[in-house]
Order: sequence, then C-alpha cells, then structure tokens
Amino acid sequence: MYNETERSDAYKNRLIDFIRSEYMINPISIKPAKRGYFGETWQLESGEKQFFLKLDYTALHGPIYENSFHIIEHLCRHGIDFVSKIIKTADGRLFTHFDSAVLGVFDWIDGENVQNKHTKIQEYEMLAKIYTVPPNNIFIPKETFSTISADLFYAEWKRLKVAARDKTTKQLLTLFDQNELKIKHRAERLELFASRCDTNTSHFYITHGDAGGNLIVDDDKFYIIDWDEPRYAPPERDAWFCLHWNWAMDAFHGALHQNGINYTLRPERLAYYCYHMFFNYMVEYLTTYTTRDCKRYIFAAMTEFFSCWIEDNLIFADTIV
Repeated sequence: MYNETERSDAYKNRLIDFIRSEYMINPISIKPAKRGYFGETWQLESGEKQFFLKLDYTALHGPIYENSFHIIEHLCRHGIDFVSKIIKTADGRLFTHFDSAVLGVFDWIDGENVQNKHTKIQEYEMLAKIYTVPPNNIFIPKETFSTISADLFYAEWKRLKVAARDKTTKQLLTLFDQNELKIKHRAERLELFASRCDTNTSHFYITHGDAGGNLIVDDDKFYIIDWDEPRYAPPERDAWFCLHWNWAMDAFHGALHQNGINYTLRPERLAYYCYHMFFNYMVEYLTTYTTRDCKRYIFAAMTEFFSCWIEDNLIFADTIV
C-alpha cells in the first residue's frame, strides 16, 4: 500500500529546499512515486538525472528502514549492481532526517513492477548472487524462528475489541471472528514449525524477504529494490512465496547450485515462513489501520486477504508434516 497522505505545495517546497541543502542537488520537479508499502515516496528530477526519495515517518518501521542503508551499501561494495544505489548526503551520510522521518535518496530506476514465470527465474538468480556476499562487519538482524508475528496479531485483535466504536472496525472484528478457526489453526502450525526450525542456523545468508514484490523490469534489465527489511536468514525466507509450484522450487535450486550454494530448501523452513508471513501481513495491515486514515481501504484489503494468492501456499503448507 502506498502512502496516500496529501502533501501541500508548501510541504513539497520545504522538502525540495532540504534536498538542495543536504544533498547539493538542484531539483527541478517532484512528484509522487507509487513504489513500496511503507513510507512516503517521491520521484525527483534534477536536470537530466532523476532520483527516488523515500521517507518513513512510522515509529515502528522507521528504525528498520534506517538500519537497511548500510546493508545496501555493503551489497554495492561487493559488486551487486541490481539494487538501488544510495545517494549520500553532502557530508557523506547514507541517510538523513526530514521532520520526524528517516529520509533516503537513491538513483531512480526506470521500469515497472512485474511478476511472472520469467521474472521469478531472474529474481532467483539475483538472490542467489546476493547469498554469495558475506555478511562480514555489518549489523543485520538474524532470524530467530519465533512466533512473534502471531503474538502481535492476537495483541492487535484484542486491542481492537476493546477500542471498537466505528462501523468499519466492527466489520473487521466480524471478519476475524468468521475466520477464527483458520487463524487458530495457522497459529498452531506456526508454533509447530518454529520449534522445528529454531535449533538449525546453518545456511544463513543476506535475504530480502519480498523480492518478487519489489522486482523492477526495464527492457532486459532487472532490479531488486526496497531493501527495507534485510535479514540474515535461510533462502526459504525468499523462496516460500512459490512453494506450491514445482517449477519455481526447481528454478530456485538451480540458481543456488549455479552460484556454488550446495543447499536444498527444507520443507519445515518453507512452512514456517508461510505461516509466519500470514500473520506478519495481517500485523502490517492492522498497524496501518490504526496509524493512518484509511480504515475502509484496509478492511477491503483484509477481506480479500483470506482468499488471495497466499491461500495456495498455505494449503500446500498444510500438507507438510
């Protein structure tokens, strides 16, 4: 979901003046850029060069975004040229702050967000190259295989029950009640696979977490953008999205082996991430629901969520024993 906050000309002029001062860039124009889930995004033009601006005002996600810059820089230093290149401030910082937001400026990447069988194969090849980059001397969160996503969801659900006043919130609570057994089953499955995975920390790499949703295609060039939540984790964190497609699993394994990574995706890890992300997505929806003026949009999105693309993966994950 893109930030839909209306910004006045005065706000945009302040932002332009700030960019001019902090980055020594002379902007000609600025317009909204519909890329990314969290944050406020802009396309900035300066002469013949264009830039991508992303600001994150959220207390929850801002610090995560802030931590991602040095990981992107680390990938670039190791020859990864298909990620967003950071534009540093005039005094050499990777990011800065505007008002209460974390602000990053990147090279603009032309193209469209596309997902199909061809792009998935390209995506896996790029991810496998990233896995060959050692995480030396960088701080990156490490996977713990916890049940925190389900815990947070139930906490948000409980809070909504106490605070419910308006019609949309009551409808949302009814939606959860209607799916209560399904939610409970998936929480139990998450706990099961978390316990099976938490003792195995082999084959961890720098992972993206949502590369397919952030793949930009420009003619024959491919880029993975929006590295907001990199994590030191197994490849299953990137692979679970297509776990129900044999061709996708074969392509992922092929990309790993072509890059010298002798590893076979583990069913229990794929299942863990499938159930974990089911709850993680709902937590993101509910966090957005309570912090932005877009309740109807979130209610509609959550209504579709219980029958969207993730269901095919969850149905498959239910067969993993």
